[in-house]
Amino acid sequence: MSHDFHMPSREEILGGTSRPLPARLRTLCVVLATFGVVVFAIGLFVAPDRAWRSLLFNWLFFTSVSSAGVMFVAVQRITTARWSRSVIRFLEGYVAFLPVAFGLLLLIFLGRSHIFPWTIAAPEIAEKRTYLNPLFLIPRDIIIFGIITGLSLWYIYTTVRLDVGLSGEGGAKWARRIRERMRRGFGEERREIHSTHSLQGRLAVFLAFAFAFGWIVLSWDLSMSLDLHFQSTMYGWWFFMGGWVAALASFTILTIAWRRYLDRYDLITEKHFHDLGKLCFAFTAFWGYLTFGQYLVIWYGNMGEETHWMRLRLIAPWMKLTLVGVAFMFSPFFGLMGKTAKLFLPTMTLFAACTLIGLWIHRYIEVYPSLYYGTKDIPFSIWEIGVAAGLLGAWGFCYMAFMDAFPRMRVVLMTSPYRDEVQVPVNAETMEPLPAHE
Repeated sequence: MSHDFHMPSREEILGGTSRPLPARLRTLCVVLATFGVVVFAIGLFVAPDRAWRSLLFNWLFFTSVSSAGVMFVAVQRITTARWSRSVIRFLEGYVAFLPVAFGLLLLIFLGRSHIFPWTIAAPEIAEKRTYLNPLFLIPRDIIIFGIITGLSLWYIYTTVRLDVGLSGEGGAKWARRIRERMRRGFGEERREIHSTHSLQGRLAVFLAFAFAFGWIVLSWDLSMSLDLHFQSTMYGWWFFMGGWVAALASFTILTIAWRRYLDRYDLITEKHFHDLGKLCFAFTAFWGYLTFGQYLVIWYGNMGEETHWMRLRLIAPWMKLTLVGVAFMFSPFFGLMGKTAKLFLPTMTLFAACTLIGLWIHRYIEVYPSLYYGTKDIPFSIWEIGVAAGLLGAWGFCYMAFMDAFPRMRVVLMTSPYRDEVQVPVNAETMEPLPAHE
C-alpha cells in the first residue's frame, strides 16, 4: 500500500498543518466532561449501582478503542508500513486518554461492591474463587493495564520525539517542557532515524504481547466475570478485536475531518481512504467470524454454563438491542464491499459511525444483562447517557491537547532523504547495513 506523490518540504508541512483547533470544540469537551462528572456524582447518592456500572461499560468502550488505536500505530512499525506516514499521527493522539483511563480503573475498583458479583458472593468452583479473589484480581489488573499504558506512552513518545527534535519550537504551552526534553541529546538526523526505528521495533513487539495478553485478562476480569457461571476461551479475542475495529472506524472519521479542517488534500488522498476502508471491511469480517465462531461453539456444545449467557441476550428485554448492536457492527461488511463506498466519504463516514455505535451498544450488552438478568425493562437512562457524555468529553479534551502540542504529521519520515533506509537494518555505530540474518 505504498503511495508515491509529490512531497512538500518539512517547513511547508509543519506550517500547513499547524492550524489551531477551534476553542469551541475544547469548550464543548469540557462541558460534556463536567456534565458526566455531575451525573455520576448525583448517581452515587441516587442510584449508585447504575452509576458505577455505567462507568464500567463506558470505560471498557473508550479504553479498549484508545488502546487498540495505539496498538495499530505499533503494527505500522512491525510491518514497516509507509502508506500511513501522513495520517498515522491522528491515531497516535489516542494515547493521551490512557493515563486518564488508568485513574478511572482505580476509581472503578473503589466502587467494586456495586459492580462485580464476586465481591458479594464467592463462586461455587474452587478455581474461580482463587482466580476472582479481589486480592489477586485487583493488583494483576492494575499491573497489566499499567504495563499497557506505560508501553503505549513510551512508544508514542519515540514517534513524536523524532519530529519534535527536528522541528522548531511550536505547539501548546502545556507541553513545552516535554518538547524540550525530547530535544535534549537529539543527535544527527540519519542516526536518530535509525536508532528510533530500532527501538520502536522492540517496543512494538512488547506492546503487541502486552495488548493481546493484557486485554484478554482484563476482558475476563472486568466483563466476563460479571456472570460467575460463564466462561469462553474466545471471549478475550472477541473483546479486543471489537476495540480494534472501532479504533479503525474512529481513525477513518478523524482522518476525514482532519483533511477537511487542515485543507491538505495533497497529503491525505483518496488512496488513504481506500486503504482505511479495506481495513475496516477486513476486520469487520474477522470480528464477525469471532462472533459467529463463539456462538456456534456454545450452541453446538449446549452446556448450561455457556448457553445461558447467549440465551439471556437473545430473549426479552435484551434481544432487540443485541440484534441492533450486531447489525451496526457488521453493516460495514456489506456496505464497504465495493471501492466506491470506500472513496465516497459520506458512506465511509456512515459505516464507520455504525461500527462505533454498534460497539458502544455491544459493551452495554456485555455488562448489563449479567447484572440485571431478572429485569423486565432495559435499564437505560440519564446515568448511562451522562457518564458516556462525560467520558466522550474527557477523551476529546485529551485528544485535542495532544494534537495541539505536537506536529500533526510524521514530517521527518515524510521528508527525510534517509526515510526509506529504515527498511534495511543498520549497525548503530557504523551506520552500515547489517547482513540479512542479523
